Amino acid sequence: MVEARLSLDTHRMPELTLELLVLLALAAFLAGFIDSIAGGGGLITVPALMLAGYPPVVALGTNKLQALFGSGSATISYAMNGHVDLKRQLPSASLALLGSILGALLATVLPSDILHIVLPPMLVAIALYFAFKPKLGDVDRAERITPFVFGLTVVPLIGFYDGVFGPGTGSFFMLAFVGLAGYGVLKATAHTKLLNFSSNVGAFLLFAAVGAVAWKIGLVMGAAQFIGARIGAALAMKKGAPLIKPLLVATCIALAVRLLWEQDHPLRLFIGL
Repeated sequence: MVEARLSLDTHRMPELTLELLVLLALAAFLAGFIDSIAGGGGLITVPALMLAGYPPVVALGTNKLQALFGSGSATISYAMNGHVDLKRQLPSASLALLGSILGALLATVLPSDILHIVLPPMLVAIALYFAFKPKLGDVDRAERITPFVFGLTVVPLIGFYDGVFGPGTGSFFMLAFVGLAGYGVLKATAHTKLLNFSSNVGAFLLFAAVGAVAWKIGLVMGAAQFIGARIGAALAMKKGAPLIKPLLVATCIALAVRLLWEQDHPLRLFIGL
């Protein structure tokens, strides 16, 4: 990921107090709840970890650890209720994992400025698609490409993106499932969580290998993520598209704003902000 370019300054860790544990656990619970429905949980947990004093690369590596619990929890919930067949999706999940590992390995030599520039407009475009697409509900529609082609091309490409950069991965999976595979919104959400879990595993393995994970706080946040994701997934299955669509739109817009808020974002520098 682009995070891998950061210095591995893991020596200056914050003191792990009870207050800090509680605050970060609450942040993880909220992130798990939102992420299980619309994605974008990292919008909450990564800034929270950095504000707590963790070095950027450790915050990002620890975020991948705790995100595994949330995406895994949501995947289990959706699978147990028949919204995703884990055995049938195992090949796609494996390709998403492989794509993310390759992306993470190549991240240190790939330019990130292009991704920084194009990602916010792309997220806004996704938000507009889901906001104004007529008759977009929980009923499956005609697929535009076969499941075989979808799994062999789209899935590893998005997984690769998650390894290289990361933000908005869930939104891209959702758009692909709805726009190309013809899935209803709820079914797309369920399958997005499975593939996002798989791509998270790949990126996490890289961070763990280079020692960029704060295990104690990551596991505490992971437990909170697990609970939040279970509740969020249950609510999504109960409410369906009327809940998922507006939250997905809001999440895409929030992520775009969050990226543009960075002082060194190329678009801000280009227009002189």
